[in-house]
Amino acid sequence: MDNEKALVGEMTLPIFQCKGWLKLLGVLSIIGGIFIALTIVGILVAWLPIWQGVLLYQSASAIEEAKHNESKEALLRSLNKLKVYFIIMGVLMLIWLILMVLGLIFGGLGMFMSMAQMQGM
Repeated sequence: MDNEKALVGEMTLPIFQCKGWLKLLGVLSIIGGIFIALTIVGILVAWLPIWQGVLLYQSASAIEEAKHNESKEALLRSLNKLKVYFIIMGVLMLIWLILMVLGLIFGGLGMFMSMAQMQGM
């Protein structure tokens, strides 16, 4: 049992050392989500950065608990919160990349069509 607690204490160290950054990014994400919610369109998507901020903050709090109590459950809870955060970020980045490619394709098509129309005049 002591061996497991020592292992948990050792495994939590890298994340514990950056818990301040996790909390900072979590708070900034929540604040950003609140600012996004102030716009009419932003209300539809403001929940995403707020949710991400809450996940980061909860992960940092759980890693603090894991380090101080050498709790395996708290470590797993922290890592699960980070997992969900990165899944959300991955999906958002994929959506962003797809929209960027579509924008480039349709923008290029629009440019060529307007050039063809100008030459036809």
